[in-house]
Amino acid sequence: MDDKRKYLQPEMAAMLNNMALRARLVVEGYIIGQHKSPYHGFSVEFAEHRAYGPGDEIRHIDWKLYGKTNRYYVKRYEEETNLRAHLILDTSRSMMYSSGKISKLEYSSTLMAALAYLMMNQQDGVGLVLFDEKINQFIPPRSNPSHLNTLLTQLGTVKSGLDTKIEPVLHEMAERIKKRGLVILISDLFDNPENILTGLKHFRHNKQEVIVFHILDRQEMEFNFNNRTRFKDMESGEEITTEPWHIRKAYAKSIKNIQDDSQKKCREHLVDYVPLFTDQSLDTALTEYIRKRKKLG
Repeated sequence: MDDKRKYLQPEMAAMLNNMALRARLVVEGYIIGQHKSPYHGFSVEFAEHRAYGPGDEIRHIDWKLYGKTNRYYVKRYEEETNLRAHLILDTSRSMMYSSGKISKLEYSSTLMAALAYLMMNQQDGVGLVLFDEKINQFIPPRSNPSHLNTLLTQLGTVKSGLDTKIEPVLHEMAERIKKRGLVILISDLFDNPENILTGLKHFRHNKQEVIVFHILDRQEMEFNFNNRTRFKDMESGEEITTEPWHIRKAYAKSIKNIQDDSQKKCREHLVDYVPLFTDQSLDTALTEYIRKRKKLG
């Protein structure tokens, strides 16, 4: 039997062109590796009464109401969505960078598809936001099966956009999201760290739970270039030619400081910060989500 756990490796998952199949196999591969299923039960809540009709089950008749009205009514129940989640994906130009076989954007869209698949199989409502300088796509949260197809189709056709402006997008979404729930931001965070934090704090002020998945290519961290190299900013177009070994140590320290500072400030405001590399197994992120989900009940 083919081991589905191999699809937790991003390069293997990326070989599947169909995003729905990719999301399913990633999640199934993840579940195989767990001691117990991450799926939890969901509750139902009373919605309204309606007149009893052919095909209705007798056990749903409200006998107390019958005693008052001398008419048969059944209680209609609806599934109670346990959580409303908004998945916010950075599609700016810098997310297209790849030193290997998979770009930051492809890794992120695969992760987001797997999260959507996992959440909706838990009866949670999931929405999707795609942005660069502004919000380019907003699909409000729903929990019906056809909605999952809508999300996965969108994620399977994601294209990179323009420059990154994270803060205004976060503020706009914080204002648009009316119900408390979970917000997941997936980005390389190539923007002013203080501005990003201000946007995240807006969500926390509104009592939203927040996870930030900080996606980097390993080369962006290690800067392991051995020849004189010309570097080009994928968003501004600015170019510089340098000997990487002269600046490698200072560069790596600077990136590490950004990560450490981001983690510290996120922790101070009760935002979960999870750094990820594009060669890293997807189960790391799924485990972080499950851990958060269990805390939310």
